[in-house]
Amino acid sequence: MGSNPMAKHRPEPELDRELADLPPELRWREWMRRIEAVLFASASPVPREDLAKVVGQEASIELLIEDIRADLVGRSFEITKAAGGWMFRTRPAYAPAIRAAADIGDQGMDLSALDVAVLTAIAYHQPITREGLKDIFAKDISRDLIGRLHARGLIGTGPRSPRRGAPYTFVTTEEFLVLFGLETLCDLPDREQMQDAGLLK
Repeated sequence: MGSNPMAKHRPEPELDRELADLPPELRWREWMRRIEAVLFASASPVPREDLAKVVGQEASIELLIEDIRADLVGRSFEITKAAGGWMFRTRPAYAPAIRAAADIGDQGMDLSALDVAVLTAIAYHQPITREGLKDIFAKDISRDLIGRLHARGLIGTGPRSPRRGAPYTFVTTEEFLVLFGLETLCDLPDREQMQDAGLLK
């Protein structure tokens, strides 16, 4: 009994990154479409090195992104930089409409004011222990709250503290950066502004 040739796995054809047979304007437009498709399909920010896999060697990722952004002016979504890559995000003005009608699951996170304050303290003081958080807030931060932020992927476990008992420390994650639209922790607001607002000690 012979094998069915249709059943064999066919390798994907190699992606033509350079598109040398296209005129420059159409080549650029195709590269824009490819980047747009990758960002649309990705659930997390896409770093520059991954986007470079779908365009020619001489293409500027940054200029292609700028041209896509220009095409999106007036649309309900935009491309933003977060966690070291780019991603599509709905413009903030449309958040009420999304909350009213869309099934977004846990994306909204429904964070309480205390959740945000604890995340802020961890972001600015990481790695930090629960004892360190207690010092900042002048009260104990419950294991439930820490567990909830951990379960949502907004904080992770950092290095053990070099103190007696080697308590665990906490750090923010890439998901934290994505949720708050930050490229890196360097994009956090100025500490003095946060202190003036009462969010930091």
